[in-house]
Parts: sequence; C-alpha cells; structure tokens
Amino acid sequence: MGQDYHEAQRALQDRYDTRRLADRIDEATTDEINESHGRFIEARDMFFLATADLDGNPQCSYKGGEPGFVRVVDEHTVAFPDYDGNGMFLSLGNVEVNPNVALLFIDFEGGSRLRFNGIATIDPDDPLAADYPGAQCVVRVRGTKIFANCRRYVHHYEKVESCSFVPTASGPAPVPDWKLDPRFDGTLAHDDPARDPDRPSAPAVPEF
Repeated sequence: MGQDYHEAQRALQDRYDTRRLADRIDEATTDEINESHGRFIEARDMFFLATADLDGNPQCSYKGGEPGFVRVVDEHTVAFPDYDGNGMFLSLGNVEVNPNVALLFIDFEGGSRLRFNGIATIDPDDPLAADYPGAQCVVRVRGTKIFANCRRYVHHYEKVESCSFVPTASGPAPVPDWKLDPRFDGTLAHDDPARDPDRPSAPAVPEF
C-alpha cells in the first residue's frame, strides 16, 4: 500500500512544500474496499479507465453502463463488463501486456471522486458475464491503491437520461449508425449486430 512516491514526485512536493501534506493524504491510501468505497463505486454509471502498453504509451477510455455495472466482488476486487466498441481493443490490449490500470470514479452531481489503481485480468468466460447482457468479457481489477479525491474543480453536471446503447436484458441495443457507413463495408466482425438488417440503429453522432 501507499503511493511509493518516486524522485520526481518528491522533488515537486519539496519545491512546493507539500511533502508533509502528501504523506498525510497517503495515510488514507488502502488496498481494501471499505463500505463507503463500495457504495460509491456501485452507484456510478460511468468511470474513466487508464492503461499503458509495455513502452508506457497511455490510453484513457470512458466506460459507461447502468448504475451498478461496476460490481464489488470482494474486499479487494471490482469487476466490470466490456461491451462492443470500435474493435480496436486499445485498453484491453494494453491490459494483456501490462495489467497495471487506474480507474477514476466521479460523481458529477456531488463532486466526489475515487481513484482505484490495481491489477486487471480479463476473462471472456467469467461467471459474472451471465449477469451482463451484451458483454464480450469481464474485467476484474484487484485494488492496490484506493483513495478518495478532493471535490475541487469538479464541475456540476446533472444526468439527463441513460444512453440507449447500454445493453440490457429488455432487448438488443441499437446499432451505432457509424457502423452502417459504406467505409466499413467488409470490415465488421462476422457476428457484429450491424450485419443484421432488422437490427434497430441509432442516429449518427457528428464527427469531430
């Protein structure tokens, strides 16, 4: 446990005279999910996932679902489903070669944050997969450094509605319109729902 501050972090702490503060905050870092952590995690409907490959090249992705899609499995471990995406597998591919990950949970209405760093594993045959309609596999993360963050600088947002693409047990999720673009003809996986002409589709999202 603990942050294991490296030389550059210590140097900045000393430059700005925050070493004592950093050490005091570090005392709250743990590898166990307490009751408060668990309630906060399972109430979220999204989080950010940071990964890196063997050369340290980073990826940061958004993961969304219904509240509770991230599940506390035991006092050290959380699990979440991986749903169909763009097929690049940038995050999960990184996990296969470098299992060190960081999850950032934010309550945008209340401002609270929780950092959850740990070691990830991927299992397409995980028994929890049956609880997640539409999941390609389940990712489990064993926490190594869990700590709450200050609420400062978190802008206040309110949820308007759930995303229609989140798979549920009530029926198939719509196909994203971009998969129907002629540019992707012949590139989709053999079992991609976009190949089904009767599958409902959703409006396209403007490109950046």
